Amino acid sequence: MNSFGKLFRTSIFGESHGESVGVVIDGCPAGVPLNQSDFTADFARRKSGSKGTTPRQEPDKPRVMSGVFNGHTTGAPVMILFENTDTRSRDYRHLVDVPRPGHADFTSRQKFGGFQDYRGGGHFSGRLTLGLVAAGVIAKKLIDPMHVNAAVLEVGGSADIEAAIDRAVASGDSIGGIIECRVNNVPVALGEPFFDSVESVLSHMIFSIPAIKGVEFGSGFRAASMTGSEHNDNFIATDGTTGTNHAGGINGGITNGNEMVFRVAVKPTSSIHLPQHTINMKSGDMESLAIEGRHDTCIALRVPVVVEAATAIVMADFMLRAQQAGRIFEN
Repeated sequence: MNSFGKLFRTSIFGESHGESVGVVIDGCPAGVPLNQSDFTADFARRKSGSKGTTPRQEPDKPRVMSGVFNGHTTGAPVMILFENTDTRSRDYRHLVDVPRPGHADFTSRQKFGGFQDYRGGGHFSGRLTLGLVAAGVIAKKLIDPMHVNAAVLEVGGSADIEAAIDRAVASGDSIGGIIECRVNNVPVALGEPFFDSVESVLSHMIFSIPAIKGVEFGSGFRAASMTGSEHNDNFIATDGTTGTNHAGGINGGITNGNEMVFRVAVKPTSSIHLPQHTINMKSGDMESLAIEGRHDTCIALRVPVVVEAATAIVMADFMLRAQQAGRIFEN
């Protein structure tokens, strides 16, 4: 439900407008250097405030509650907590009976019988990705010298990101985007056939990020229009190096040592400033809904660092599993 991984196990908790959000990382090896300053760069990339993002400002100060002593992980579970300080729960009172289109308001109400925390999306909010980014900071240390980098390729169907954001802000609507992630210095032979293939596990994790609606590896959907002779990556060295990389660095669900490449589609933010029509669950009548609160025009702008974290978490788990099996990698 709220946990992921086999050896490097990540659990998230909290609600958007609750007291706090956070993460517990179980299985983190002892001796990993970790200080509060290690989180600064990635938290800044996730932070709001720039054009096209929500005006909600949280300090995102990590409180390491356990698992770290004298600047190093101890081998015990690492718990990191973040207090919520900039909340406006009054903006969501009218949503108890009026589900927002595109949100989890209706499904969470049905699943949890009306006991869910509806404020700001509650446990379904993108606010909880802060815990993933924190876990990703640690995971990136574990997988070094593997390096994960994600960036926005386009938003609203345009590579001119600033212009697309300006148009969306002016219209009061929202837009989505495409993010590409690349992983370098990947060891050969991470992953398992079929159900624990690298694509399977990584897709599972990536789809756990709110607003992700699609994932493609290597040439992705373009492969469907290619021939085998076009798509096959010819081996040009005994270490597994290929002349092309249509497979995205993965064959048979197992890393082949080449750069891992995949892209994700981020949907437009569901909360928009334009009036929408939805049903009142209590009266059964349709009504116009004007969504208040503070929301991102384009959430895709803040997602790259979350994708990086999710990827690092998956790769850290694969590395630990391989080491447990006696396969120790050197790059």
